Amino acid sequence: MSEFFDALETRDPAEREAALLRALPRQVAHAQQASAAMAAILEGVDAGAVTSREALARLPVTRKHELLERQRAHVGRDPFGGFSALVRGPAMPRVFSSPGPIYEPEGGTRDYWRTGRALFAAGFRSGDLVHNAFSYHMTPGAFIMESGAHAVGCSVFPAGIGQTEQQLQAIAELRPTAFTGTPSFLRILLEKAQETGTDVGSLRKAVTGGEALPASLCDWFAQRGLDVYQSYATADIGLIAYETSSRQGLVLSEDILVEIVRPGTGDPVAEGEVGEVVVTTLNPGYPLIRFGTGDLSAMLPGTCATGRTNARIKGWMGRADQTTKVRGMFVHPGQVADIARRFPEVVKARLVVSGEMANDQMTLKVEAASWPQGLDERIAEAIREVTKLRGDVECLAPGALPNDGKVIEDARSYR
Repeated sequence: MSEFFDALETRDPAEREAALLRALPRQVAHAQQASAAMAAILEGVDAGAVTSREALARLPVTRKHELLERQRAHVGRDPFGGFSALVRGPAMPRVFSSPGPIYEPEGGTRDYWRTGRALFAAGFRSGDLVHNAFSYHMTPGAFIMESGAHAVGCSVFPAGIGQTEQQLQAIAELRPTAFTGTPSFLRILLEKAQETGTDVGSLRKAVTGGEALPASLCDWFAQRGLDVYQSYATADIGLIAYETSSRQGLVLSEDILVEIVRPGTGDPVAEGEVGEVVVTTLNPGYPLIRFGTGDLSAMLPGTCATGRTNARIKGWMGRADQTTKVRGMFVHPGQVADIARRFPEVVKARLVVSGEMANDQMTLKVEAASWPQGLDERIAEAIREVTKLRGDVECLAPGALPNDGKVIEDARSYR
């Protein structure tokens, strides 16, 4: 039995990168031609020149709120806001609604969201029955997992959410070997099974999503005979990364380009530094170029011990949208980045908002390679100019700020 979903997972990293970069200019051109929204976002971009990571990093990042805004602006005419290149009919078998609402199309291709490799890495195999406890109501989560299960050759029981007693009865009688759903609901099922004496011992493996899976909870599942793995996917992109038996971060999916950028900007950070996950997909049906997920993570060095050769990320590390209201004014991560860019000496900056309600205080903590005389005063002037608010400046040595992806820290007391 093969240890890998397909041969793409074990490609030489240089071969994978070359293939992605060969496909990139074609995808940019396709996005400009097939997606009205991407055509507007990428207006003036020479697609043929986008042949490197550096060229990609010069393109604008499109974030979730912008996608929502474009959809809201086209309500009644184009529910997808000009982003979808799919046409209703066999090429678009389903349409979903995520909170917002944001409408998402499903393409008609096999394993449209590419989740098969995540389930395969977790030990799902042809002939397994999967108890799928993601919601089948409006949102795409259940179908994202179901399509991957079918790609592996599994049968699926569409359990959905809620009705715990009926779900336990189905598990006891159908004897599924695998589970997909949120880790919190899996725990609820197992605790209820123990309370009622229901036999759910057929479940041996699971792929979870939608929530973080702390190591402590993973150990709790293992003590009850379940190998539980994390997956990281979105309705816009599909599978982004997945956990393997090495339990060392999440391996990036194939056919996407992933960048980690400083929150509020499109600027890639150094390897190992925490930032926002930005993804470019090669999906022709929904051709998002530099889509900002709003999630924080960091690249890990090296490759997976299982033999999968793609890069890895640490996993979900929080949200990148740290917009904060200070003295009645919104302050955005992009404004902090704007201030930092004005001074070549600045390596990194973090705005800390402290004090109590109605008595906000702002301090911009700045790492700088050198501190020429008057730099702090000039930075303070930039703070006022960009945010329209006064703030103090604290000078720090390079490396002094924590590597947690925070650009704005709200340290206020709300008692």
